[in-house]
Amino acid sequence: MPPKLDRAQVVDTALRLLDETGLDGLTLRRIATELDVKAPALYWHFANKQALLDEMATEMLRRMSAGPPAVPDTWQDAVAGTCRGLRAALLGYRDGAKVFSGTRLTDSGHAGGQQALLAVLGRAGFELADAVLAFTTAYAFTVGFVIEEQAVHPMPGERAPGYDPDRRAAGIDPEHALAAAASRELFGDFERRFERGLAIVLAGIEASLVVSSTPANP
Repeated sequence: MPPKLDRAQVVDTALRLLDETGLDGLTLRRIATELDVKAPALYWHFANKQALLDEMATEMLRRMSAGPPAVPDTWQDAVAGTCRGLRAALLGYRDGAKVFSGTRLTDSGHAGGQQALLAVLGRAGFELADAVLAFTTAYAFTVGFVIEEQAVHPMPGERAPGYDPDRRAAGIDPEHALAAAASRELFGDFERRFERGLAIVLAGIEASLVVSSTPANP
């Protein structure tokens, strides 16, 4: 008989433990101990750790999408709002971006939000292929950015050892002064850097996709 344990309990516990252990320390054995069951009990629900990570990522997306949908004025607002919401959701968990990256969503609950975003892009004149390229490029920027951000700040207010900008700068040969001076940009002010990077992505999308789809003058 399967244990009196459901998938939601396992996932909720795994997400809570993630903040304590990080991704590397999150094991099925650790989760089972927290739930006061034997590790094999988890295999009724998840064949392996990757299957659990897939469900954790899906639950993170469900929680991100739980509020009332925003009504953007422009396609730029739609894409930027989606990226900001995703970043906030990933930052809510230690190693949240690593958990989310490369996982396979386990249900189609994301389809409604994706449909709405693609519809906004379509009304702005994007062909479907360009609309998909636009939002997946912005998505990839966001996830990659947060992975790097969480390497420096695993949790808000926490700085990981080895990411002190002054120590990095001091350890670089003086002939590489620009590389040394970049230390504070690399390891600090992530909020500003994210917004500027997102603006660059949006400008690139507009320049390369929207403009290129405009018929050329005869």
